[in-house]
Amino acid sequence: MKTFVYIDHFKGEVQPASWEALGLAKSFGTAVVLVFGTGTDEITKAAFEYGADEVIVVDDSALTDYRAEPYASTLSALASSSTPDLILFPATARTRELAAMSAVDLNTGVLTDVAKFEMNSDPSTALRMVATRPIYEGKVLEKTVCSGKPVMATIPGRAFPKPERVAGKTGTLTKAAAKTDALTTVQGYSASESAVNLGDAGVIVSGGRGVSNNPSLTPPAGMDEKQAEIWRAQQGFALITDLAVLLGGAVGASRAAVDGGYVTYAHQVGQTGKVVAPDLYIACGISGAIQHLVGMRNSKVIVAINKDADAPVFKQARYGVVGDLFQIIPALTEAMKKKLGK
Repeated sequence: MKTFVYIDHFKGEVQPASWEALGLAKSFGTAVVLVFGTGTDEITKAAFEYGADEVIVVDDSALTDYRAEPYASTLSALASSSTPDLILFPATARTRELAAMSAVDLNTGVLTDVAKFEMNSDPSTALRMVATRPIYEGKVLEKTVCSGKPVMATIPGRAFPKPERVAGKTGTLTKAAAKTDALTTVQGYSASESAVNLGDAGVIVSGGRGVSNNPSLTPPAGMDEKQAEIWRAQQGFALITDLAVLLGGAVGASRAAVDGGYVTYAHQVGQTGKVVAPDLYIACGISGAIQHLVGMRNSKVIVAINKDADAPVFKQARYGVVGDLFQIIPALTEAMKKKLGK
């Protein structure tokens, strides 16, 4: 079985789920990596070292910046000529657009956010791929198939293991031409509100409305009630940030914290924010509304800190601490410093 793996990158920085997709492809058979852009030698080298049997490089100035038309046309042309059985994409904003446009060209479909693949045979003994994916905000898992060929699928970050990198490993390098017709041009870029990357974080420490409830803090004079609430919350999030940085993780937040103006939307975890699956998720002052739980329930280990023993978040947590987060988080941070020798 031959699988194409599209490597999603921006300015040479590869989305980690691309390598996870490559590991999945290798488990099926032959893995052919697609690298589009310019100056991609390091990405090509990494692709071989992560296990690619073949790397198809399309190096063209028309692909320096991501634009849907030339990228989709190029991908469709390669798939038409090489006839892969499956094309895998890491699930990002760019690849969702790219996969959809290419699927139209190839007269096939896209399976989104696939968490598991199985091989089944239909009554005629033809090989079929059965995909399992979450629906209804993760409340239900469905099994589905794509009747078209090639099957196209996006996989979320951290859904599959990342393969081991073997330094010096090589394979077949193929260069291909780009389809450069496009109606759009890139005029420039502007920085987003935050460099937060929750989807790839192995550790996330999140805060909720409870981070603003520290009565021992006296806000500066002249603040009204709302300003004082935000000021207290910022002091609470400073504690959360200290712990997250110590653990090499990222700072998350509930929607209540974002709506309250405590942190920016880039930190929001939940149904209307980011869906994450870190190795460790620490929920601080988060009651556990279903909209938030949807976004973090697939974390491998969940630790909840809340003064309300009946908070719903404890039903999802492996470890729960009932108490004042303003005492518990500093104590936990100090304990982890000793444990980690920092």
